[in-house]
Amino acid sequence: MKIETTVKERVEHALEICRPYLQADGGDIQLVNIKDNGVVELRYEGTCVICPLSPLTLRAGIERTVLHWAPEVKRVECVKFINY
Repeated sequence: MKIETTVKERVEHALEICRPYLQADGGDIQLVNIKDNGVVELRYEGTCVICPLSPLTLRAGIERTVLHWAPEVKRVECVKFINY
């Protein structure tokens, strides 16, 4: 019997796979939103916010993992929040 999972659950699973690597360097990543057009929005935390390799990590590591586990996702983007 196959258990159906939601896109959000599969994206969260993919992030759980990536998270230990980010946490090992003092960073983390959180799911912000999954848009109707298939774009997943994530937010870096900790040292990932200032790391110059974060864009590479997003494309080569995180996005690949998310697309593997949730193939209906079209793209993964990192969003930033401005605190006033």
